[in-house]
Amino acid sequence: MSKNTGEVKKFTGYHATIMIVSFFAVVITVNLIMARFALSTFSGTVVDNSYVASQKYNDWLKQARDQKAYGWTVSPALREQGKATIAITTEDGLPLKGVTMTAVAEHPIGQSDPFELNFVQTEAGKFHSSRALPEGRWKLKIIITQDDKSMRVVRDIW
Repeated sequence: MSKNTGEVKKFTGYHATIMIVSFFAVVITVNLIMARFALSTFSGTVVDNSYVASQKYNDWLKQARDQKAYGWTVSPALREQGKATIAITTEDGLPLKGVTMTAVAEHPIGQSDPFELNFVQTEAGKFHSSRALPEGRWKLKIIITQDDKSMRVVRDIW
């Protein structure tokens, strides 16, 4: 059996100090964790030089309109047997033939140097990278060329 002596414990400066220190320790810990996640998932660079990018903006819009007029559809990038795989179809849903495709693979937060990937057409409209892609998330900056037509797309691959 427990004894209830009716004794009330006092709230002292020691208790207040422990509460304040504990509060700030939690706040600082959460901030450090969030900063770590933020730095490990985004490099912070959208464009290297915003002035130069603004000067090229109208050209990029024209390229986008031209690319849309081709009617090509580029599938999401998939990983098959360690290699990147992409399918390209025409406006009618038919496989696109007679194209060359290359890509630059970049790690989204710059943990490794970018490298070039060449693609080979394995079947109508389906392309596989000629070399394996290292594990992890990658951003593929793809250039598709057919005669005088050129299309640039970006695909993420996990």
